[in-house]
Amino acid sequence: MEILLANPRGFCAGVERAIEIVERALELYGAPIYVRHEIVHNRSVVESLRAKGAVFVEELDEVPAGGTVIFSAHGVAKAVQAEADRRGLKVFDATCPLVSKVHVEVAKMLREGYEIVMIGHHGHPEAEGTMGQSAAGMHLVETLEDVAALEVATDKLAYVTQTTLSVDDAKTMVLALKRRFPNIRGPKKDDICYATQNRQDAVKFMAPQCDVVIVVGSPNSSNSNRLREVAEHMGARAYMVDSAEELRAEWVAGQRRVGVTAGASAPEVLVNELIERLKALGAQSVLPLKGIDETVVFSLPRELKA
Repeated sequence: MEILLANPRGFCAGVERAIEIVERALELYGAPIYVRHEIVHNRSVVESLRAKGAVFVEELDEVPAGGTVIFSAHGVAKAVQAEADRRGLKVFDATCPLVSKVHVEVAKMLREGYEIVMIGHHGHPEAEGTMGQSAAGMHLVETLEDVAALEVATDKLAYVTQTTLSVDDAKTMVLALKRRFPNIRGPKKDDICYATQNRQDAVKFMAPQCDVVIVVGSPNSSNSNRLREVAEHMGARAYMVDSAEELRAEWVAGQRRVGVTAGASAPEVLVNELIERLKALGAQSVLPLKGIDETVVFSLPRELKA
């Protein structure tokens, strides 16, 4: 058995920034530091930060008066920001800058009188945060059926997308919107982030060379789930694991080539543990594949810089 290792994989700049914001806040202000929602969708990362003193909450009313709270990388609705201001909480915003870019696009479109269709996943915190940029004029679609059933009372429509969608699925949804609403306006640049696209492209290159693909990622990670789907669409059997312990021996038994990748919120240590598990199951070699060298870095909030 040979292991093919996708490149790029794992942490993106937005995830690295979000995790560093929590760690720096803990260093400078001490525990507890409250984090609204999981800072990123990875169990290992969340458990590690919890052990250092981070307290994860779903709503701000769980944060005591005078507390310090961090907004997750997925972004928050304006109502959440307003509540934090009203309660006098100290806030550090770990929203990925590429998600913030979508929020800026939404604000501009609304100012120009557009109603906005967001392509995204119902219940995902990024979608909820973006939809929450306005109390009105926002519509969420997840499926082609949603597009067909969409009812709007204006011809002045624009669309944005969740940053972690499948690139191919998003294109299909955009085409469907354009067929129904020929004058719909899109963003100047696609909203799907560079890291999501790069990791999906890496899987598209790797998967046809593999019998099976293993994606390291947590079940609630949108971009990790999309990697598994992309591998399946390329003809490989694909599975997603939160840790090496979840890998089942029968998935790789007798296979010649196993592809390995990781979602943008999965740390490399989990990839290394998976490789060791595969070696224990008979893998003889690891071949890192060539891919795009990512150099994007996002700066920390001024108060947290060393």
